[in-house]
Amino acid sequence: MAFQPTPTDVSVIITSTAAARSADSEPRFLTERRITPTWTVEQVKSKLETMTGVPPGSQRLRVKVPGRPDQWADNDAQLIGDYGIVKGSEIEVHDSRPPAMRPNFTDLSSVDKYEMNPETYESLSDSVLAWKRNQKLGRFDPNALSPEESLRKQVEKDQAELASRGIAVDKRAIILPSSPPHIRRGTIRFVGPVPTIPITGPGRELEKDGELPVELQPLWVGIELDEPTGKNDGSVGGRRYFECMEKCGAFVKPEKVEVGDFPPLGLDDELDELMEEI
Repeated sequence: MAFQPTPTDVSVIITSTAAARSADSEPRFLTERRITPTWTVEQVKSKLETMTGVPPGSQRLRVKVPGRPDQWADNDAQLIGDYGIVKGSEIEVHDSRPPAMRPNFTDLSSVDKYEMNPETYESLSDSVLAWKRNQKLGRFDPNALSPEESLRKQVEKDQAELASRGIAVDKRAIILPSSPPHIRRGTIRFVGPVPTIPITGPGRELEKDGELPVELQPLWVGIELDEPTGKNDGSVGGRRYFECMEKCGAFVKPEKVEVGDFPPLGLDDELDELMEEI
C-alpha cells in the first residue's frame, strides 16, 4: 500500500448570513479556523454549529475560492477538499430555516424577567438593604433627616446662595465651572422652583405622590445663554419658565452661578480690538 501523506490543514474564513442583522445584510465575519481537506461536508457542518448556532441539517455552505466561481457544497458525503479550498478561501454558512424558526438572541422583549415584590426584598437577610439596615446607613441612620427635613434644608441652602451671590432676574452671569475658551455666559431670566425637574437626592420618594408643596421645592436659576450651548428653550417637562431660542436655555443650581459685569459674547471682543487700535 502506497504511503499517503497527512493532508495539511487549510486556514479558512468563516462567515454567516445567520449572524447578519437582516436578510439583506452582507454575511458577517465570524472567525478564521483550520479545516482538514479530508473532512466531509457533513463533518464541517457539525464543527460550524458551535460558531453559527445553526444545526447541521439546516446549514447550506457556499465555498468561495480565490480565482474560482462560488460553489454550493450540497453533497454531505463529499470531501470539503474536493472544492479546491486553499488558504484565504471562505466558507459562507446559510441558514435554511424560515426566519420565524430562527432564535433571536438579541431580542429580549419576549424573555421573562424576574421581579421581586418589595415585601419579599425587605425580608431578605443577605441583601444590600439588609446590610444598610445592619450598618444603620441611609434611612436606617437614627440621626438621618426625614425626606421633608432634607428638602427644607436644600431650599434654605438655595435661598442663602441666591442672597449671597446677588442672583436676580435680568442680571448678567456665567455658569461655573467656566474657563476660557469654554465660558458659558448669559442673562438670568428666571429664579424659583422648577417642579418639572425631578429630584434626584433625598426626598425624591415624596414626588411619587404628586407635585411637592412650593416650600419644599428646590430653587433653580434659568439663564438665557449668549450661544446655543444649553439644553432647552426655557421650558422643561412641557412647562415654560422663560422665553429664549432653542438650545439657549439652561437651568442650574444657585451655587453654579456667578453674577457680574459679563458683556454679551462678541461685545468684549470688539472692545479688545478697539483698545489694541488705540
